[in-house]
Amino acid sequence: MGDVIETPVVCIMGPTASGKTGLAIELAKHINGEVISVDSALIYREMDIGTAKPDAAEQQGVKHWLIDIRTPEQAYSVADFVKDAAQCIDDIQSRGKVAILAGGTMMYFNALLNGISEIPSSDPKIREAITAELALKGSVWLHQALMQVDPISANKIHQNDPQRLTRAMEVYQSTRIPLSQWQKKKQNIKPYRFINFSIMPSLRSDLHQRIATRFTQMLSNGLVDEVKQLQQSYTLTPDMPSMRSVGYRQTLQYLSGEYDLKDLEERGIIATRQLAKRQITWLRGWENIFELDTHAPDNLDIVVQKVCAINR
Repeated sequence: MGDVIETPVVCIMGPTASGKTGLAIELAKHINGEVISVDSALIYREMDIGTAKPDAAEQQGVKHWLIDIRTPEQAYSVADFVKDAAQCIDDIQSRGKVAILAGGTMMYFNALLNGISEIPSSDPKIREAITAELALKGSVWLHQALMQVDPISANKIHQNDPQRLTRAMEVYQSTRIPLSQWQKKKQNIKPYRFINFSIMPSLRSDLHQRIATRFTQMLSNGLVDEVKQLQQSYTLTPDMPSMRSVGYRQTLQYLSGEYDLKDLEERGIIATRQLAKRQITWLRGWENIFELDTHAPDNLDIVVQKVCAINR
């Protein structure tokens, strides 16, 4: 790792519906900054309603990066994000501006700040064989099998998370080295000076209400029609990264007749709450982070003061 670049890179993290985007935009206007999205759903074009993507009016002239850079059929890896984010930061700082990273995809933040692991690329044949066994025996079986060869990874991955279970088993079967061992080998730690903030309501019940209100509003704003349009434009399956985004998977299932509109609303809210819980778990273990309350009136002042103090 080379010399640390002194101009601070501001990170605004938080669970879904906590107010990250609004704070980032206001901060950018106060400190001559530009916003880099740290969101695995905002990268997709034509997915606007279900991602709560800021529109032109909300962005209010503040330049945003890493929004609308892939079609819903395309993949986008953590390594892609680290590379792209670093290029964005360098561009922003080369023009004397402040880079503001804002979002809730904590794996992206973790890889950029702490380095990305040297994990082997996917082996299609091995993945296909594991996927076939998964279809026959279920994710609980796969979780138990992973526990035998890589208990560290198995203890970190929920038994109902087939994607991550499959990847962990694939890595072991391809290399005979557990994924948890690969993850200890970090590389590409970027030479930036990060200042980290988290934002969320102090009461979990308040966050749950914000999530419910926002998802209900997404349905009112036309989420179902948005997914119908996506189906006309692209060949989509529930296992695509884009369609694993909360709200989109549930809407696809609703359109396939698995349940009715009321169930869609309930399932979408539950899935979003589960996402928020995972995000909060990440944040609780984060070191060197300033905590903000969503409803505090002086959040912007606090962030500006701390960022300016570093620049002195």
